[in-house]
Amino acid sequence: MSQTTVAILGGLAGLTIFLGLPVARVRGLKVSIQGFLNAVATGVLIFLLIDILTKAGEPVRAALEKVHQGQFAGFAGLTGVYVGGLAVGLLGLTWFNRQFGSRLARREPRGPGAAVAAKSPALPSARALAVMIATGLGLHNFSEGLAIGQSAAAGALAFTGVLVIGFGLHNITEGLGVAAPLASREERPSWAFLGLAGLIGGGPTFLGTVLGFNFVSPYAFVLFLALAGGALIYVINEMFGVCKRLNTPRALATGVLAGFLAGFTTDLLLTYLGG
Repeated sequence: MSQTTVAILGGLAGLTIFLGLPVARVRGLKVSIQGFLNAVATGVLIFLLIDILTKAGEPVRAALEKVHQGQFAGFAGLTGVYVGGLAVGLLGLTWFNRQFGSRLARREPRGPGAAVAAKSPALPSARALAVMIATGLGLHNFSEGLAIGQSAAAGALAFTGVLVIGFGLHNITEGLGVAAPLASREERPSWAFLGLAGLIGGGPTFLGTVLGFNFVSPYAFVLFLALAGGALIYVINEMFGVCKRLNTPRALATGVLAGFLAGFTTDLLLTYLGG
């Protein structure tokens, strides 16, 4: 399989995120439905966080087994990358929200629908939250691109196809995660803004595929997964702040469960097809 073909497949897997983004332009929804969509998105992000941190830890645990053979450097290096990536992902978004969140907030409409968000100035604006979600997912999708590229480079063509299909399905639900905070605003986000959010979230799949086809490194794999994990920890915390203001406790729990199961189901499908 040529590099061009592999790059196209990686791009297709990332572009499916755009299929979930139009939800952000739907209007006339009841507050309860808006809250449920945000809760579902939060559930998807929680599943992705667990999945990301589990996969990021696999190379670290594999390196730990070699410590008994006197090979300590690999374990120390991967552990440092894991911890450092997690810290940078979490603290980096904290810095991003402080530096740019207020600028994005000033671009938010100030109609009746803004009243809920205005009650808590500590919460980021809908635009800022959507960008943060897209950033965290973009880091995650870069690592998925690495997996696609590395499997193609190894000659596992059938498995490469399975990864493209599976990651493509995942990215549809990720698009919903980016769109959900924007669906609760009075003014529709522009197609240009949604296009930018889609490129931030889905574009790295293409970049990761190209890099993974030409360069195989467990350090890069762990780094980008850990960065994504740290970013999603921050985002999930912010999403819960939004969800609590739009949902009853029962609706919040139901939406989170539905989102978690959606992510879990697509992951099971990927595992089944890969078997």
